[in-house]
Amino acid sequence: MIIKRRYGISILFREIIPPLVILTGWDCIVVILFQIFHQEWMEQPALPFSLMGSALAIFLGIRNNAAYARWWEGRTLWGSITNNCRSFGREVDSLLGGQPDVVRAMAAYPYILKSSLSGNKPDEAIGTLLDEETYKFVFSCGNPANALLYRIGQSVQKLVNERSVDGAVHGTVDRILSDLANAQGGLERIRNTPLPIQYSILPNAVTHLFCILLPLSAVQTLGWITPLGSSIIGVLFQMLDRSGRNLQEPFKVSPHSLPMLTISRTIERDLLQPLGMKYHPLPTPRFGQMP
Repeated sequence: MIIKRRYGISILFREIIPPLVILTGWDCIVVILFQIFHQEWMEQPALPFSLMGSALAIFLGIRNNAAYARWWEGRTLWGSITNNCRSFGREVDSLLGGQPDVVRAMAAYPYILKSSLSGNKPDEAIGTLLDEETYKFVFSCGNPANALLYRIGQSVQKLVNERSVDGAVHGTVDRILSDLANAQGGLERIRNTPLPIQYSILPNAVTHLFCILLPLSAVQTLGWITPLGSSIIGVLFQMLDRSGRNLQEPFKVSPHSLPMLTISRTIERDLLQPLGMKYHPLPTPRFGQMP
């Protein structure tokens, strides 16, 4: 995830260079063929390409809005998970008398959810936060994150019985686990429901086609400076398409993905630090952070 503005500018510049070089090279070929070799077939009317560009811009705008809505919903749900994990740690300590193993298990929860959403292998932090029995149980289930919530719920019930905690207090803590399960379900819905193929593949194909055909309509008017105008317009469309494709998959590794590792580290720190326990440091800021 881009976590500092200046890093975002650097990433944007790096992403622009490859398509800009390719488009400029193609534009130069078109100009040479038209200006030197007088290829008459290149004398194409500009109106169809203008209409195509307008339609493509509207299409990309609609797709990017839908993609950003998915990204923002994911970020909102992760914010809910952060708040509920903090509340859980506080209430286990203040209402249930404290239980370090339960708090450490909750600190492992965002790491397990992160690996499930991104499809990556489990983070090494999980092994230091869970005991061996819980670790084996969680990863023997088809949904490890849900299994961990189930095990945490059992531990809370055990604390309630051992310490004769009032049922209303138990209900308050259990409601937090329900809110976490609801947020997890929302994240899984985003992961398991991709955008329609019309939004994921068609914009990319039409954008490439438009960038190839654009200099054929511009060379008659711009002549030798066609690469200057055509390449810039083509890069703008390419960047719009790229940003939409990145945002529509908020859990995949890219500079625009959700900062799930940073969020998980933050939750772990906020849960364990008040108890005086060791925790993994936050990731060092860099160009693009693994989610």
